[in-house]
Amino acid sequence: MPTTVYTSLTRQSGLVREMQVIANNIANMSTRGYRQQGVVFSEFVQDTGDGPSLSMAEANSLNTAFLAGQLTETRAPFDFAIEGDGFFLVETQRGERLTRAGSFQPNDLGELVSPEGFRLLDIGRAPILITGDAAEIFVAPDGTISNARQPIAQIGVFVPTQPETLKREDGVLFDAGEEFEPTFDASLRRGFLEGSNVNPILQVARMIEVQRSYEMGQKFLDREDSRIRDAMKAFTR
Repeated sequence: MPTTVYTSLTRQSGLVREMQVIANNIANMSTRGYRQQGVVFSEFVQDTGDGPSLSMAEANSLNTAFLAGQLTETRAPFDFAIEGDGFFLVETQRGERLTRAGSFQPNDLGELVSPEGFRLLDIGRAPILITGDAAEIFVAPDGTISNARQPIAQIGVFVPTQPETLKREDGVLFDAGEEFEPTFDASLRRGFLEGSNVNPILQVARMIEVQRSYEMGQKFLDREDSRIRDAMKAFTR
C-alpha cells in the first residue's frame, strides 16, 4: 500500500477521534462544571529503509481547557461556585477526585454530598457535617461554614501540583492521584453554580471544518483506490 494511503488513513482516524470529542463537548455544554476537551494531533516519521520515509499522524492525546464557566445564581443554600483557580474535593468509590461542579445537599447523616452521593471534603480532607437549620448556616468566601456564628468546617479548595497529570473521569471529575494541595487564593460564592466552559458556536464551527476535512480525505482515498485498480488492470492485461 502506498505511503500516501497510510498517511491519509491515520489522518482520517484522527479526524474521527476529534469529531467524537467535539460531539461530547456539545452534549455537555449544559453540564455544570464541565471542562471542554480538544484533540492534540502529533506526527512521527518512520524510516522505511532505502525507500522514502513514512509520515504518520496520531490523535490520541487530549487537552482540557480550564477557563472558568459562567456563573448562574440558584440561591440554593449548598450550591457553591469557585472564583479563581481550584477544585472541590469529593470522595468517590474510586478515591478522592477533583471537580468544579458545586451542587451539594446534606444526606441522611448530615454530610454534604453531590447528586451522585460523593461526600464533599473540607480543607483537612474530612467529610463536612451540617447540623441545624440551613437558614442559620453562613458560608464565608474562604469556605468557612458557621452555624450560629460557630465555625464547624471549611470547604476545601485544592489545586493540582502537576496539572498535566490530571486524568478526566466521568465528565466532571478529575483524578490527580495525591498530587494536589489546598489553595487560599480562590473564593467561594454561595448560591451560585458554575456552568460548562464549552463555547457551542466555536465547537459547531470546528465540527464543520472537521467534517469537510474528512470528506476531502475520503475523496482522495477513493481516487487513489481507483488509480491503483486501473494500474493493476493495465498490468494484468
